[in-house]
Amino acid sequence: MSRSAEFYGGNDRNAYLHRAWMRRGVPDHAFDGRPNIAIANTASELSPCNAHLDEVAQSVKNGIYEAGGIPYNLPMVSLGETTVRTTAMLWRNMAAMAAEELLRANPVDGVVLLGGCDKTIPALLMAAASVGIPAIVVPGGPMLNGTFRGRPLGCGTDVWKLSEEVRAGGLSADGFRATESSMIRSRGHCNTMGTASTMAFMAEALGMTLPGLAGTPAPDSRLLEQSHASGRRIVELVQLGITPGDVMTPAAFHNAIVALAAIGGSTNAVVHLLAIAGRLGVELTLEDFDRIGEGVPLLVNLQPAGEHLMEDLFRAGGFLAVLHEVRDLLDPAGMTVAGRSLVEELPEGGIWDHDVIRSVHDPLQADAGIVVLRGNLAPSGAIIKPAAASAELLRHRGPALVFDSVEDMKARIDDPALDVQEDTVLVLRGCGPRGYPGMPEVANMPLPRRMLEKGVRDMVRICDGRMSGTAYGTVVLHVAPEAAVGGPLGLVQDGDLIDLDVEGRSLQLLVPDEELRQRIPSAKLTDGYASPVRGWEQLYVDHVQQADSGADLDFLQGATGPGVMRESH
Repeated sequence: MSRSAEFYGGNDRNAYLHRAWMRRGVPDHAFDGRPNIAIANTASELSPCNAHLDEVAQSVKNGIYEAGGIPYNLPMVSLGETTVRTTAMLWRNMAAMAAEELLRANPVDGVVLLGGCDKTIPALLMAAASVGIPAIVVPGGPMLNGTFRGRPLGCGTDVWKLSEEVRAGGLSADGFRATESSMIRSRGHCNTMGTASTMAFMAEALGMTLPGLAGTPAPDSRLLEQSHASGRRIVELVQLGITPGDVMTPAAFHNAIVALAAIGGSTNAVVHLLAIAGRLGVELTLEDFDRIGEGVPLLVNLQPAGEHLMEDLFRAGGFLAVLHEVRDLLDPAGMTVAGRSLVEELPEGGIWDHDVIRSVHDPLQADAGIVVLRGNLAPSGAIIKPAAASAELLRHRGPALVFDSVEDMKARIDDPALDVQEDTVLVLRGCGPRGYPGMPEVANMPLPRRMLEKGVRDMVRICDGRMSGTAYGTVVLHVAPEAAVGGPLGLVQDGDLIDLDVEGRSLQLLVPDEELRQRIPSAKLTDGYASPVRGWEQLYVDHVQQADSGADLDFLQGATGPGVMRESH
């Protein structure tokens, strides 16, 4: 018996209640055992990148009807990456938990996961993994390329660049403001290889989208065509009994890590993939990212690691053309919701612009995987994205300049008396999952004005928080354990020498162990913004895990399954 039939079948009082209250235009045959499909829709006018998803949902709905299913729009928690405070990451787990509970509680047999901005696709995948009903992802797609005064503007990436030019005196405030409409010129999420684009591609590499769908621009009519096809396919997945656990296997995560390196994807994918794996019971660790990603070439010439934007990648051949170049590194056991392996779905060649998608024989970088660093400053690990860093800073030793909070950093970063030199290592702490709380995207902190005026455009930065996938620079992030839970980052003092050796996978604080044992964490770690801790925030602080475990809640590890709950009346 299907899940929906357990609600609607029979002639007792409860079956009557379930059916009768749904008869508001729903035909009688909706209750005859046909697959009932939820469209988990994160559309919201307060989530700018997801504002168009109601139109996409309609195409999904049409496909479900055509295949004999019964679709239902199910609004989900929507997190606007650019708008919500303190950080959307504070609510990723809440969105996942809400989606999980709604999917389990309602009479649905399968779900289409409709997301766009950074946290929505990870949250929906976490939920689907925990519930275990058939699911398919439809990403909302990137916006079209923007230009200003004849040059392309990349969402996020150029925000960081242009804002630094304003601070350095090279661009007026009016000029900066004039770029806004030029940068954001259509519906869709960021058009750089930021977290939204990255996670759409991760969903496809995991096998959870129809092959070739991820990366289709939001205004492109082919997005609606593929959304319709996804609606048809979810009905077939229900009939076949194929669940997320059947698709997102260890082989699928292997393929996602290879893809992450080849596209120069966001470091945020690390915490999201770890969290999704944790819901499935797949053993995935930071070391897997280092091991599998090592030696994978960077092939996609997109901002922030390159020059072009997502619309260019789509016209140049798209994600599958990239994967074809590294097909020998993929695990052929990785399946897709289309019913064939990911490797079987790859086209022969199909690169139409070799400046946007490089051949494996002519990569942008020969080794572009996320690097995991360990040492006495990060016993549980930290990560760095060499593809977005300055090569000359990947081996660096310099004195620390410490900021105890985001507020502390903002108050002092432009102080003309700041004790900072080109070799200084900027340290920002109090930004981890618990310490902020929520692990904000602040690790790529702005450079001190004194350095900008000297022409310096990159410095080594270390933080227990995250950075936007659109950001760039030599940034060590996700330092674990974080300072707020007693991590060594909380013991660093101004002037301490820090040694970074990316090739050697090392991050060391050059202070004797005996001296470190005598130090106490900075009291200023608690001097940042103190919001009222209650409700979800209290639950989050009490139960969130560290970055090396995906920053999920400890009690949400594993899956509960699709079982129908006890009767309501």
